[in-house]
Amino acid sequence: MIQDIHRLLNSGESFVLATIIGRTGSTPRTAGARMIIRRDGGILGTIGGGPVEGAVMAAAPDVLSSGRFEILSFDLDRSGAAGEMDMICGGCLDILLERLSPTPEINRLFHVLDEARRQGRRYLLAAGIPDVNDAGKILRAAIFMDGDIVANDGFPRAVLPALLEKTRKARAPVMVVHHERRYLTEPALMPHTAYLFGAGHVSQAVSRLTRMVGFRTVVLDDRAEFANSERFPLADDVRVIESFHLAFSDLPVDPDSYLVILTRGHHHDRTVLQQALGTDAGYIGMIGSRRKRDAIYAALRDAGHTDADFARVHCPIGVGIQAETPEEIAVSIVAELIAARAARK
Repeated sequence: MIQDIHRLLNSGESFVLATIIGRTGSTPRTAGARMIIRRDGGILGTIGGGPVEGAVMAAAPDVLSSGRFEILSFDLDRSGAAGEMDMICGGCLDILLERLSPTPEINRLFHVLDEARRQGRRYLLAAGIPDVNDAGKILRAAIFMDGDIVANDGFPRAVLPALLEKTRKARAPVMVVHHERRYLTEPALMPHTAYLFGAGHVSQAVSRLTRMVGFRTVVLDDRAEFANSERFPLADDVRVIESFHLAFSDLPVDPDSYLVILTRGHHHDRTVLQQALGTDAGYIGMIGSRRKRDAIYAALRDAGHTDADFARVHCPIGVGIQAETPEEIAVSIVAELIAARAARK
């Protein structure tokens, strides 16, 4: 969503941003979910669909024309509003609606946030929320874990260390009151990163789907004619590496990393897999038949790897749907990535 906000602001467009800032009980989406409502009524993203989303869309034109923010509250308890709204969820939602319009400082802030998303930098985003009867605007600031701060003019930077301390372990937006002023604080939970080793047809199809389902996507290959932004326009990063023996150089692999091995041959697959087994990646998958897998495992076993190492590997990669085309294989692979991500949550 940060990428979409940055793109629309850069194009000179004003729009309404709806953010779930609080919830209790069972709701369609969690706190932090966002949706953009454009002037023509088009939307990007979702806060859960259904009547709640409809009510937010109905309120958006007034927010867009007035420039004043609104906080809408919904009670989705089955015994009350949910029955009237024909919803099966129970619980409560608070949704912030605000107009975002392009200005040099707001464009710069979201440019920095989009770059941070691409680079996997973590930060805390804070928004000062005026009283609803106050005509003041929402001011934002981002504080990065390395100490860098990017803020709108007028944001009281002195409060940032206190906000960071109060929300250090937060996994969702938190409304914090500090010196009688409210701040919506959102930890930037970086999307899990899918590293695609190999830039062939299957990798192309996988990269389109990983973007759709919220993975940050990095493509690596040793062939510049394959690894380029023209072939992978939706990837966050496309890298031409010197060789697959150096595929993990400067690669920040952690438990939120998903390693997808799709190179053009058994030799390269084995080279990447051997390096992958030395990381703490949350997921490792390799394309290929069981015969190919067994041959690669045998070679790696001779190099000292064990059955415990191989138990970490999904091979043949993907869920069993009898996939044949690159697009079908991509669906199979990304379905497995989604399942692995859900299991980790």
